[in-house]
Amino acid sequence: MNKILKIILIIFFSFFYFISSFSIAEEKIKIGLLVPITGTNKQLGQQIIKSSRIALKDLNTKKIEIYLKNTNSNPNQALKAALELKEAGIKIVIGPVFYKSLEFLGEVKEITFLSLTNKTLDLPDNVISTGVNAVSQLNAIKKFIEKNEIQKTILLTPKVDYENEIRKAVKQSKIKILKYHIYDTEPTKLTAQIEKITNYKIRKQNLKDEIKRVENSDLIDKEKQLEKLNKKYTIGKVNFNSVIISDFDESLKSVITSLLYTDVSPKNKYIITFNQWFDKSLMREKNIQPIYYPSIDKENLENFKRKFLKEFNENPNYLSLLSYDLVGLTYYLAIKDNLTDLNKIFKKKNVFKGKIGIFEIENNKINHILNFYEISENQLKKIF
Repeated sequence: MNKILKIILIIFFSFFYFISSFSIAEEKIKIGLLVPITGTNKQLGQQIIKSSRIALKDLNTKKIEIYLKNTNSNPNQALKAALELKEAGIKIVIGPVFYKSLEFLGEVKEITFLSLTNKTLDLPDNVISTGVNAVSQLNAIKKFIEKNEIQKTILLTPKVDYENEIRKAVKQSKIKILKYHIYDTEPTKLTAQIEKITNYKIRKQNLKDEIKRVENSDLIDKEKQLEKLNKKYTIGKVNFNSVIISDFDESLKSVITSLLYTDVSPKNKYIITFNQWFDKSLMREKNIQPIYYPSIDKENLENFKRKFLKEFNENPNYLSLLSYDLVGLTYYLAIKDNLTDLNKIFKKKNVFKGKIGIFEIENNKINHILNFYEISENQLKKIF
């Protein structure tokens, strides 16, 4: 009788285990996607949706279900959409895209939001910034500076809304900065500030004084020395060997042009900037080269752009590549750790290699391990 009972119990538990395993295997990974479908940023939202579709196709799995909701780039609409995702049992959401849309999402504590913003200050506890943030960029710049044994680096930041982000990133990256300068983007004020930073007026006066001294001298090679001096713009050294400029587009070019005006040339001082997303206009500006900056992997970006173009006959925004990776990242974490306890997943150290590059996850933060590039002689070169 005992043997029969044992056999029945073994069959029962084996069947129960089989049913449970089947249920777990069939359990879907639910991912929310919170993007602007309407409003001024709807085109960006559509591209993020398309890149998510490519990610699903490449993952080739039926385990993922994506629940799409509209933010309309509005914090109130983002909250409404997030509450609807919560009712659907969603635990993890890709989005929102913009920092302003995060304002009320701390109220939806049951969801972890992987926002595409690169801002890291004053985020709700349940929001993780996944954009290419200032810390990631300064970490790569720090690596370049140490590799080249560069001493005396100054940092220039425009008087804009991300100034405090840069200050925080300097502390977190532990990069050695000799001086930190905030400059005004208005051209006249900018020029005056760069003159002060580079001691231009003193160096200019040094040249005038030296020309006058030689002119009044009885030197045998006076004419030759004067010829050399008249080819110079200043005399005297600046108190730095490299400049980091946390600026972009035409404003960045204005700063470098001001440095050139004050006789600080990229030929003898390292000019380093933040991620320029391979801005082609910099390739045409030979007078501001060489110039250095961190960025995502260019080869991966080009491969993704070709794939996106083939699939949808349009070029993707850079955030599209990031959203593509976030679908893959969420799937990877779900398979590796299960998404039931998101707090633990994003607090412990994880490394994920995506198309954009390598994600480092720890203490509810995501940093990117970036590559480093040089533009010189109108050519782009990968340094590391």
